[in-house]
Amino acid sequence: ESLWTSFADGRVRLRIDKSCPQTPITVHQMFKESLEKYGSLNALASKKNGKWEKITFSEYYCLSRKAAKSFLKLGLERFHSVAILGFNSPEWFISAVGAVFAGGIVTGIYTTNSPEACHYIAYDSKTDIMVVENQKQLDKIMQIWNRLPHLKAVVLYKDSIAERHPNLYTMEEFLELGGDVSDSTLDDVINSQKPNQCCVLIYTSGTTGNPKGAMLSHDNITWTSAHCSRAGGMQPAEVQQESIVSYLPLSHIAAQIYDLWTGIKWGEQVYFAEPDALKGSLINTLKEVQPTSHMGVPRVWEKIMEKLKDASAQSGFMKKKMVSWAMSLSLERNLNGSNSSDLKQLWTRLADWLVLAKVRSALGLSSCQKHFSGAAPLNTETLYFFLGLNITLYEAYGMSETTGPHCLSGPYIYKQHSCGKPAPGCRVKLVDKDTEGSGEICFWGRTVFMGYLNMEDRTKEAFDEEGWLHSGDLGKLDKDGFLYVTGRIKDLIITAGGENVPPIPIEDAVKKELPIVSNAMVIGDKKKFLSMFLTLKSVLDPDTSDPTDILTEQARDFCQRSGSKATKVSEIVATRDEAIYRAIQEGIDRVNSTATNRVHCIQKWIVLPRDFSISGGELGPTMKLKRLAVLEKYRNEVDSFYKE
Repeated sequence: ESLWTSFADGRVRLRIDKSCPQTPITVHQMFKESLEKYGSLNALASKKNGKWEKITFSEYYCLSRKAAKSFLKLGLERFHSVAILGFNSPEWFISAVGAVFAGGIVTGIYTTNSPEACHYIAYDSKTDIMVVENQKQLDKIMQIWNRLPHLKAVVLYKDSIAERHPNLYTMEEFLELGGDVSDSTLDDVINSQKPNQCCVLIYTSGTTGNPKGAMLSHDNITWTSAHCSRAGGMQPAEVQQESIVSYLPLSHIAAQIYDLWTGIKWGEQVYFAEPDALKGSLINTLKEVQPTSHMGVPRVWEKIMEKLKDASAQSGFMKKKMVSWAMSLSLERNLNGSNSSDLKQLWTRLADWLVLAKVRSALGLSSCQKHFSGAAPLNTETLYFFLGLNITLYEAYGMSETTGPHCLSGPYIYKQHSCGKPAPGCRVKLVDKDTEGSGEICFWGRTVFMGYLNMEDRTKEAFDEEGWLHSGDLGKLDKDGFLYVTGRIKDLIITAGGENVPPIPIEDAVKKELPIVSNAMVIGDKKKFLSMFLTLKSVLDPDTSDPTDILTEQARDFCQRSGSKATKVSEIVATRDEAIYRAIQEGIDRVNSTATNRVHCIQKWIVLPRDFSISGGELGPTMKLKRLAVLEKYRNEVDSFYKE
């Protein structure tokens, strides 16, 4: 067997060696082991009519078997997919586990996808059954059903069915369909599964071209759930039952491995947030649940930071002073360790007790012992802000192709600005290193995926001759084995003069200098000098999450300090507000003064009329900046920078 395949029914050779000798198991075996230990514990909690409804691991397992029998009854074929299109819920989890039990492959689809994007994934993965949340998602599938030759049925799990169609079922109807499928029929399917076969497909949102379906094996899922979570300090329920809030898209590997699969492995209690979590309701859920561990992508932590800064800008003089005093003490202690005097340490503890504990409580993070950030790099401003609240953000690093985390930070593995060390049993090497020791990060271990579905050429490109997976990311390792990710190879700007410029450090520096700036993007590939797009912090529309024209409290604060009365983005851009443009230029001058050399200086900039968003096409589903899309959308503005 080869180390990779591009066929859904393919098998791969597992990367087992003396550093990771554990016997490979299937998803069903993992669930059975947990069932024996955690059967009576609560597993999933969701809100119905304002009250939390909970089901135990025993009930969760029985419902998953029920779903598996119904999938078989509907004609789910081996290694065909069950695609799930909807917000996180018990039904999402039960459909996913049921699909795997029934010998299918679970495929998540982003709720923000267009009908065409849904069609591409469903067609590519041979989707036999589609599970959708509500009428809005169902409408997308109705438009493309006649072009999906394998699609046999659709199951709707939130709304009631407005208009009856053949092969369309509610969740309740669906779960009853498999009543006459015997246990032994299902057990035969389960027992024929092997750990080196595919059970999950993660479509990478790909900033260019069609998404690629990364195939993950049973071993990828079960090994990563067990070992990467422990490296990050997640506890088995025998020690402490972890409670977490599920709110990030499950079609993305980070949430799927952290919420769904690790939850089964260690007996965690998973609470489902409301669908509008990222529009502001997440904090209410966190306050109710008081999770022991919380994961966010950098944009989530940034949003929390912005919300707190807005609240602070509106509070009275004394309160503002108290909070900034407490935060500066906490930041200093977290940066310098405990080498300060006894008196200073006493003040720091007092500040934490009097002030910071209240702030953490207002965020719902009073009981939270571990705060993780992944999926994109965290900037220094956010890192330091949370250290000021005495919250250490543990960065994890990996990709869909490494089943999520390959390197992790945690309570015992931590250095600022690093994403920790490879999980035990995983390896990292750097290739094509430059003079400063920075090179392309390559992965080896049982987290490494099987290959891209139906894309043999792209799969071969991902691996070298020895079977190491190439990430496309640049990084450095320090003497203690901590990894620092410095950027994407393809994001690296190579100027007309052949100079390499990593954009992220410059962008972060500008955002830090100018609290009015929401997004900064460096431009300059094949150009004579660097220029920059800036967007301003604006209030989000509560219904659509789209940026409005109204400046945030923090941005208005900046305007007042700079001597401007502006309250809207359009006022600043339309009149090229003199005070604001001067303040921005001064901030950019300060950043330029610290540049390593002249080439790294920003020579021209422009403020765009609207902040970046998913709907605007500038951000991907996990809030990652789609640089090529921005260059395409604002091509005229780019051209204006470089007109002779």
